[in-house]
Amino acid sequence: MSSGQLESDEETEEESTEESAVAMAREQLSRAAENVDVDPGVVERLKHPTKVLRTSVPVERDDGTVEVFTGYRAQHDNVRGPYKGGLRYHPDVSESECVGLAMWMTWKCAVMDLPFGGAKGGVVVDPKELSEDERERLTRRFAEEIRDFVAPTKDIPAPDMGTDAQTMAWFMDAYSMQEGETVPGIVTGKPPLVGGSYGREEAPGRSVAIVAREAADYYDMPIDGLTVAVQGFGSVGANAARLLDDWGADVVAVSDVTGGVYDPDGLDTHAIPAHAEQPEAVANSAGATTLSNEDLLELDVDVLVPAAVGNVLTEANAEEVDASIVVEGANGPTTTAADRILTERDVPVFPDILANAGGVTVSYFEWLQDINRRQWDIDRVREELEEAMLSAFDDVQSAHETHDVTWRDAAYVVALDRVGQAKSTRGLWP
Repeated sequence: MSSGQLESDEETEEESTEESAVAMAREQLSRAAENVDVDPGVVERLKHPTKVLRTSVPVERDDGTVEVFTGYRAQHDNVRGPYKGGLRYHPDVSESECVGLAMWMTWKCAVMDLPFGGAKGGVVVDPKELSEDERERLTRRFAEEIRDFVAPTKDIPAPDMGTDAQTMAWFMDAYSMQEGETVPGIVTGKPPLVGGSYGREEAPGRSVAIVAREAADYYDMPIDGLTVAVQGFGSVGANAARLLDDWGADVVAVSDVTGGVYDPDGLDTHAIPAHAEQPEAVANSAGATTLSNEDLLELDVDVLVPAAVGNVLTEANAEEVDASIVVEGANGPTTTAADRILTERDVPVFPDILANAGGVTVSYFEWLQDINRRQWDIDRVREELEEAMLSAFDDVQSAHETHDVTWRDAAYVVALDRVGQAKSTRGLWP
């Protein structure tokens, strides 16, 4: 799996193991419940998905043979609005993984105060082994198989690992053909030409950069000269690194699956190819010292941004992390054991459900644009995202200070309070 190529929808949805996704989500829910006045029955309900669909997806290969793939769609909670979450094409997609990631989407939408709940889905397939025509046929058939599960006011998919804007265009077209009308709001992350939003692809990385800037400011570290290391130079990591670079930070190290480069005086992030520009090219960048992904995590920097895959900060290396602040660009990059060690060492960790929430936030903007049939320009998208991220940061900061909890627990307190109040207000259908 390439750390440089991992894309996320609502996210940066980088990989966690199927066991840890659910276990971590439930552990975080339980910790948040200790600081929120919420009915225990609500907490119990939130430990489980509302629905999970498993379906067969038969596809004709280019050689005329038929192969049957397995697809999933997990819907965790919709008390605050339609389900929202990505679709991934990856060999390790499983029901358990989809459930855990759907739970994270519920918290992410709630901490951003978006009128969505959490979902996640995908197909068990290696997209690299499919031709473009085969990916299109797979997408169109999967759209048909889950058509009764999704709708612009029911469940809105988006891109994730192994899928992209073109995948969403195919999905939208397949759904629209069956409905007999163009329905752009059925998915987000589409090309702007067919109802997508400008600024959608850059949004998760931009939100990571905003949170890193605000976190540094909270701890009295000015952005000018702030040293930053970014693991993963895909869409999330590259956009975050380049924006922080533009703001005056010194991005001293970046990496992809092949390894990384390091320069204590700061790298020219715009001269280093991101994965979409030139796959796996970071370590070949001239004028810098090479280093491993593992060594990058242990650099003496102000801010560490793990933006590649899940479970990279573990019990085995958490003691060696020398950053002053960790800002999670990937989903689930810090294991529970590592989180505990970093807390004991007074290393603040700003969680994924806040930091990389720019993706789902701009997906919300795209959904609004589709409903109103009116497209926003890039400046408005960026201004609205900045405002939303600053508001969410303030809410989490308030919970952090009021409850005297970690930044991660504070984000979950904000999310659980909002979801819990909504469930209590709506009640339980007999």
